[in-house]
Amino acid sequence: MNRNAKTRSVTAHIPVELAERVDEVDTRLTREALADVDAGRVIDHQAVQAWADSMSRAAPLPVPR
Repeated sequence: MNRNAKTRSVTAHIPVELAERVDEVDTRLTREALADVDAGRVIDHQAVQAWADSMSRAAPLPVPR
């Protein structure tokens, strides 16, 4: 994303059951991500930043792995 791009936050009301399911998925994915970090399965920040910056180009960089 362009660092100078304007953004705004959006808030929405959703059913409680859906919000609880989102929380469950979020917790699971966070735990998986932390396990990846503990195991050294990480991607260099600069590689991710370069990829993100390239998204507005006609030929963006491949997803870093």
